[in-house]
Parts: sequence; structure tokens; C-alpha cells
Amino acid sequence: MKYLNIAFLFLLLFSCKQADKKETPINSFTGEKGEVKLIVLAPGHFHADLLQKNKLDQINDSVYVYAQEGSELNQYIARVESYNNREENPTQWQEVVYRGDDFLEKMLEDKVGNVVVLAGNNKEKTRYIFESVAAGFNVLSDKPMAINKDSFELLKQAYDTAQANNVMLYDMMTERYDVLNIIEQKLINNKDLFGELQTGTESDPAISMESVHHFYKEVSGKTLIRPAWYYDVEQQGEGIADVTTHLIDLTHWKSFPEEVINYKEDVEIISATHWPTELSLDDFTKSTNVDTFPNYLEKYVKDGKLKVYANGTINYKVKDVNVGLKVIWNYKAPEGSGDTFSATMKGTKASLKTIQNKSTNFTKQLYVEKAADLNKDEFESHLREAIEEIKKDFPTVSLKPSNSNTGEYLINIPDEEKRGHEAHFQNVAQSFFDFLVNQNLPEWEVSNTLAKYYIITTAVNIAKEN
Repeated sequence: MKYLNIAFLFLLLFSCKQADKKETPINSFTGEKGEVKLIVLAPGHFHADLLQKNKLDQINDSVYVYAQEGSELNQYIARVESYNNREENPTQWQEVVYRGDDFLEKMLEDKVGNVVVLAGNNKEKTRYIFESVAAGFNVLSDKPMAINKDSFELLKQAYDTAQANNVMLYDMMTERYDVLNIIEQKLINNKDLFGELQTGTESDPAISMESVHHFYKEVSGKTLIRPAWYYDVEQQGEGIADVTTHLIDLTHWKSFPEEVINYKEDVEIISATHWPTELSLDDFTKSTNVDTFPNYLEKYVKDGKLKVYANGTINYKVKDVNVGLKVIWNYKAPEGSGDTFSATMKGTKASLKTIQNKSTNFTKQLYVEKAADLNKDEFESHLREAIEEIKKDFPTVSLKPSNSNTGEYLINIPDEEKRGHEAHFQNVAQSFFDFLVNQNLPEWEVSNTLAKYYIITTAVNIAKEN
């Protein structure tokens, strides 16, 4: 009997340990193959599957998916299956899918996987982030992680909770991996060439960006079907709470690399505006495959037109530098055109300009222009030295005099140096996985992310008041 009791106690202890093991996600990473076990939670945006478009060795082939039944889940599964079934470099994802209205509770109960991926409805996203880190999961989230003041406060709590639980929360800032942005960051921080960043004014900011997008578009040769809630600013967020996450991140990442930006001390919101894009029911149906405006959109419908507050401006200061941002969402680009972008960053010795429009065949091009009072020979000497330094990382980059402006040069970046937007998601993932292995997420990543969401959520409030 004594030995039976000992055996029983041993089995009981072993069972408890196994139960504990199941309840606590494994957050010890070494970089080994397959140790990152993805949980895809409520995929409602095509960014949810881009981490799976190509295989990363650290990601396990088994992917756990929790979502409501519906078209958004079905589209996600179909895209992943297309990666598995393609002829060239097929993937081997094994999707373990739970369908149900209680998908969040089920995920928290099951405790399988160790990295939660979020890309979907932004109204609930911050809550999903908080619940995930509170349960001991790492989170890799698509932008925006907060779209209003309440969600910003919850995001702050999520970061505190993540730190307390020794897990990581990371924002997918894909634009940092665009070669043009990498080169521009290097040029801005070359003091011989660029000088010091100007401070500018509200009406003539040192840093200005304008981004124009379109609701109705094609992705990978197919019409992008958007969920109906995409047109509800309470679920998707306003334009200045969405696209500007990238613009603000690039502003800070380029101008103040690896510097902590404290939103309470270093940021001042000066002004913000917003205005709607109008969609007919026919426009809405073509974009969503939904033939009537849902009830939650009725309050935005006037005279048969849906008004979507997708456009806006933000003027703010960061470390005394004036920044001006503008975001526009049209319904559809004119035939033969596409999204456009323009940006200027003004230094005391040179300015950097990014242009994407008809003149550049709707691809982004980077130009550098000398300051008016700077000696031409001195400027060109420093520019050549800067390009030689850049060629160490990007050997095919070259200089070309601008056709339109004396003292201006095109930083010619051949296509072989460029990788598409979709490829940048894997760059973000790899950086995040490296942070998990090395446990070295920089302090500035957290502080600057909070600064970014403070700016956009404060701007939304100001725009509404105006």
C-alpha cells in the first residue's frame, strides 16, 4: 500500500506539472527550427497571412487559427491554401482552425502556440492584444494597434502587462525595410551631406508627407474584397489613425534613430483636420460584395452616399521639429494611375525628397537637393562620398542629375535592390523573432510606439472637435 501511495503521489505531481506546462505558453526561444508556433487570431485583413506567404525556418508548420465563421476567415484560409498549392516554392502549412463566436476565450483556454498574430478589425484589436499578453503570449500586431483615446490607454496597459509577464508586443512597421527608406535614413544622418534637421514652422514644416490611397484596387492581380466594417471608422479607424502610423514611424525612425521619444515631453500636437470620402452603394458593393449598407453604417449615409472619414491632416512637433502629414483615400485611381506619395525632409545643407506619381511611373524615387546657399562643389563632393558608403550595402545604387532642377540628383535604386511590400512582412517577423531569442527589444521601440499612437489618437479627437 505504501508503494501504491508513493506511485499515486508521483503520478499526481507529474500530472500537475503537465497541466502547468499546457497552461503556460513556452516563451524560451533559441532560434531553432519550428519553435515559433503562430496563433492567427480573428484574421480580417490580408496582412494576416503575409507572414505565411514564404517559409521562415523558425515558424512551425502547424498554425492555430481562432475566428468567427465567415467570409474573412474563408478568405484567409483560401490565401494560405494558395501558398501551399502553388507550383514554385510551395509552403506546407497545416492550419488547425477553431470556428466560433467564443474564439478569443477558446484561444486563451487552449494555450497552444506562443506568438499571436493580429491583423483585422481595429475596434477589438487592442483588447485582443491586452488579453493575449495578459495570458502570457507574445504578440505581433498589424497597425494600427489603437484608433482612439480609450484604446490608447488600454495599449499602455498592454505594454506594462507584457513587461510584467516577460513577453513581447511588437508593431509591424514594414516600411522600415523598404530600401529607399533605409538609404534615406543613412543620408539624413550624414551630417556632412545633410547638415542638421531644420525645425521649420507649422505652415512650412521641416518634415512633410502626403500619402494618397484608393479603396478599390487589385492585389496580386485580383480585386481586393474589403470587409464591410472597413468603411466604419469606429471599427477600421479614421485615415489619420491608420496610414499615419507608417508616416510617423518613418519620421521618427529616420530623424531620431534609436532615440527615445517620450510623448509626454517630446511631442506637441498643433492641429488636425478630417473630411470624408463619399461612396455610392454601387461603389460599396463592388468593393465588399455586400449589396446593402449594414445598419452600423447608416448613420454615415446621407442622400444615398456613404461618408467615410478617411482623409485628414496632422501637424505636430517632435523634439521641436515641425512635422506635417496628409492622408487621402479616394475610391478608385484614374485609369493608368495608382497610389501616390510625396515627402520632404529639410536639412541645413540639403533636402531629401521622395516622389511617387505619374512622372515616376507610380514608383517611389528619392532625390537629394543642395541648400541654396551651399557651395556646389562642396555639396557634390559630400554626396559622392555618401553614395560610395551606401554602395557597400547596396552596390548597384548610383547618382543621376535631375532633369528638372539644377543642384538636384536622383538616388538611382535599381529594381534588383528592391523587394516588394509583401516581402517586408517577413523582414518584420525575423526582427521580432530575433528579439525573442536575444531578449533585447530596445527601450526606444516601446516609447516610440506609444508616442506614435498618442499622436494619432489625440489628432482624431482634435479633428472631431473641429
